[in-house]
Amino acid sequence: MTNTSDQPSASRWVRFRSSVARHPVITVVVSVVGVAALVLSELVGLAPPITVVLLVIVGVVAVAVHRRITRRGSVGASGPVVAALAVAVVVVGVVIQLVPFGRAHANGPITGEPAWADSTTRDLMVRACYDCHSNEAEFPAYASVAPISWAVELHVNDGRGAVNYSTFATDPGDADDSVRVILDGSMPPAYFTRFGLHPEADLTATERDALIAGLRATPGLSRDGD
Repeated sequence: MTNTSDQPSASRWVRFRSSVARHPVITVVVSVVGVAALVLSELVGLAPPITVVLLVIVGVVAVAVHRRITRRGSVGASGPVVAALAVAVVVVGVVIQLVPFGRAHANGPITGEPAWADSTTRDLMVRACYDCHSNEAEFPAYASVAPISWAVELHVNDGRGAVNYSTFATDPGDADDSVRVILDGSMPPAYFTRFGLHPEADLTATERDALIAGLRATPGLSRDGD
């Protein structure tokens, strides 16, 4: 006896396969755009869940635009796919600029930095770490454009939550992990200097060695064995 509860899902799956078969161009274009967007978001440090949500919204808008065009009967079902996607991207891109999150670019007070071993150590830290781990962050122009502004805001919030060198005296956080995360290559994160961004943070091997030595000589920024 057939389980009737499985029929709706089976019917939806059949309709989905039929739609894919009827519109192979749409399927290929949507798949390529989706994969490209996910790869790009990973490269620039945008959280995948945000990318997925944006892709869903763009997809819904693109479907609505595509249906409106094809109802006129002047083009085939697959013809205006690229145009519909382009319109959807522009519309969604404009609308998300109205979201205020990521526009504050706030820097809090400086309550006390570490007792740096020397000025070189601090200068290297400012170059490589201060944009996410201090209250002296500098925000480039693109940090005001969504969804990049959202990624920047989340990265800075997460960075300060882990360790904020501007408030080390009152809240050291995970400052004693400073040497470890540089040694294991997780800081600064790869996306921070990818595509030529933040070239000042892309330290040479000599600068990296000097920074590690300086951090080891600065109280509170390393652990035994680092």
